[in-house]
Amino acid sequence: MTLEQTLPAPASAACCTTLTGEPLDEHRAREFARIFKALADPTRLRLVSLVAAHEGNEACACDLIDPVGLGQPTVSHHLKILVDAGVLRREKRGIWSYYSLAAETLERIAAFLSPA
Repeated sequence: MTLEQTLPAPASAACCTTLTGEPLDEHRAREFARIFKALADPTRLRLVSLVAAHEGNEACACDLIDPVGLGQPTVSHHLKILVDAGVLRREKRGIWSYYSLAAETLERIAAFLSPA
């Protein structure tokens, strides 16, 4: 079974800088580079995919360890990088951390990569 998710079109692509629309200023270049750097790691990309494919686009950290085949400290490290980059959100519930997609960041990436 393959799950696919289509992100909705950005609410207002006109408000956002696009890669092909105009040259990026230094601030925007750094901002997008931080996001892309977080996503450029194969394990982190898999983690985002696992969260997206999980019911409700939300997953407990405990459910992400076995699928990537890494230890809990390593998975937690990768998840922290994704949260710090704004790709995922983290919510503590008791002793567990739950991760969900930060849809607005993914929408900004989609708008940024869209032709002007």
